[in-house]
Amino acid sequence: MTILLTGCNGQVGWELNRSLAPLGQILACDRTAADLTRPAALRSLVERVRPDVIVNAGAYTAVDKAESDEAAAMAVNGDAVAVLSQAARNCGALFVHYSTDYVFSGARQGAYVEDDATGPLNAYGRSKLAGERAVQSAGGDWLVFRTSWVYAARGRNFLRTMLRLAAERETLSVVSDQRGAPTSARMIAGITAHAIRQALAERSAGTFESGIFHLTAAGATSWHEFAARIIDVAREKVPEHVKVREVNAIATSDYPTPASRPLNGVLDNTKLERRFGVSRLSWEAGMRLVLEELLSRRDATA
Repeated sequence: MTILLTGCNGQVGWELNRSLAPLGQILACDRTAADLTRPAALRSLVERVRPDVIVNAGAYTAVDKAESDEAAAMAVNGDAVAVLSQAARNCGALFVHYSTDYVFSGARQGAYVEDDATGPLNAYGRSKLAGERAVQSAGGDWLVFRTSWVYAARGRNFLRTMLRLAAERETLSVVSDQRGAPTSARMIAGITAHAIRQALAERSAGTFESGIFHLTAAGATSWHEFAARIIDVAREKVPEHVKVREVNAIATSDYPTPASRPLNGVLDNTKLERRFGVSRLSWEAGMRLVLEELLSRRDATA
């Protein structure tokens, strides 16, 4: 079996390259091999490889930058996804794609379920919603996983930023009125591999059904609490690297950004758990695993 993986150097893509290895031969593509800004080249790539599974981990993720360059975000997160999903259908491949809690407005009380009305507040969210709709329109066999607050032991993310700032500053101020589920790229990749394995069996049996699923860590927290817990663990493991003494809670209005963020990004994962029989790590447990890996390395605060 051949798996075409895009975005292999990203946080989720890098973990997928490991988790998908037992399933078959992986053609792992970075931006050079699979440029999501060039749809025609993507179509040609799929036609040449004719994979059994396409996993699209490539994305435009610069949320604030997208406000001034929505066309670029839409090209990668919308147009390229349309090409890939149609190409997957044409060659009979299972198509797997990732979306985000930012497709919602954040105005709902309680966790969002998959069928709740969407209403993105920013250009990034609009581009990811366009990608979801493109996958649905293409048809064929597909899975879309909405996730949130993704971090990993590599790349640029909130967890690594907090570690760096904790080593440089005595006081930090972090938003406390936005809630979500910090989710490790490793957990996303592991559950994806399990879901693909089951989906392939369902396809063989003629029982497969496409769908959108929420895939996040268990539980919920605020950015402020997430930051405080990161620093607590860092202080426990490598106290010599922690300079910060205070982590102050502030409101979203006190930290204006070009892109508006939903105050509530908590996603209900019941549909995922029932369909694929998975258990999810709590956000705290996932965070500690990644931190222990990071803090065991010399570049922990880099």
